[in-house]
Amino acid sequence: MRLRPPDPVLLPLVVALGMVPLGLAFVTVARNRLVTGRPMPLWHAAQGPEAILSLAGLALLLLAALKRGPWLAILSGVLVMGGLGWIAGDVAQLQAISQPAARVSLGGGFWLMQALAALCLVEAARQTGRAGKALATLLVAAATASLMMSGTLDDLSLLREYANRRDVLGPALLRHIEIVTLAVAPTVLIGVPLGVACYRREAIGRLVLPTLGVVQTIPSIALFGLMLAPLAALATWQPALARIGISGVGMAPAVLALLLYSLLPIASNTQAGLASVPDSVRDAARGIGMTRGQIFWQVEAQLAFPALLAGLRITIVQATGLAAVAALIGAGGLGAIMFDGLFTGALDLALLGAIPVIGLAVTADLLLRLVTPRATDRAPS
Repeated sequence: MRLRPPDPVLLPLVVALGMVPLGLAFVTVARNRLVTGRPMPLWHAAQGPEAILSLAGLALLLLAALKRGPWLAILSGVLVMGGLGWIAGDVAQLQAISQPAARVSLGGGFWLMQALAALCLVEAARQTGRAGKALATLLVAAATASLMMSGTLDDLSLLREYANRRDVLGPALLRHIEIVTLAVAPTVLIGVPLGVACYRREAIGRLVLPTLGVVQTIPSIALFGLMLAPLAALATWQPALARIGISGVGMAPAVLALLLYSLLPIASNTQAGLASVPDSVRDAARGIGMTRGQIFWQVEAQLAFPALLAGLRITIVQATGLAAVAALIGAGGLGAIMFDGLFTGALDLALLGAIPVIGLAVTADLLLRLVTPRATDRAPS
């Protein structure tokens, strides 16, 4: 009987996961918020049942890689992620008892191990299909909720920063979503017709798409800066515009710059989606008596819709990240918290702003990925 070879993707990830503690600090412990912390390796931090849980998860993950067991990999990957969180929280609780002002920050080893364990989950979920993806999502959410609700993580520096900024974080999150929405909504209304025009007229495409490509090459902070002078002059010329919020700083330049950045993915994907429709399909539609308008709306638009969704997914993820930079010109949002932490040297405060940005981008990407296959299934063949 031939033995199956190990999983070529999972096995290197598991080996790397086991080697991370040898070179990177798991957490850093500081006497207070202002001083630099001392690194603590994983083998010093892991001293209780949570260490057994993490080791058992790692051993099962290795077995899953060797035996090609994706379902076991999902379960053991969640054990590793949950166990690592438990270890970090336990260290923070012990430090808080002995030194109430002490700060325990998550180190590079923690984040890298969590990232590798998450990659193992993603690969295992890919192999098991939608059921595996649903199970992995459910287990990760349950493990995270258990750690949060039990208070295990409350003494970590990141959670302390959250407790101090709780009243600010909610409005900042809503402001961030508002910036992205105000930028993406008009982008779709402008970019889709622009993509159709680029498809209908090659001359328009040769002019518009390279121009939008040049806009993409401009660094984000430079483009935000370029918006300041003209909008400030416009607000001075027409005070009524200033009264509705259009000025050189704040929301207006942020939204305008993000709109310019977002036009290329929408327009180019719309043009590419329409260009990918086979000529034979158009000929068949004409053969049954469809008008040009009917062919566009009932055939071309439906076949191009998955490409449009892919462009929208790129646009939303890109805008979500760039909206954080817009805090530098007074737009607010999660970027304000992130830069406040960077400028004051409070890295956990910076993470408090950065993690929700990543969460918003990942959530939007996952939701649109779920919609895209259904759109593809509904498209006429």
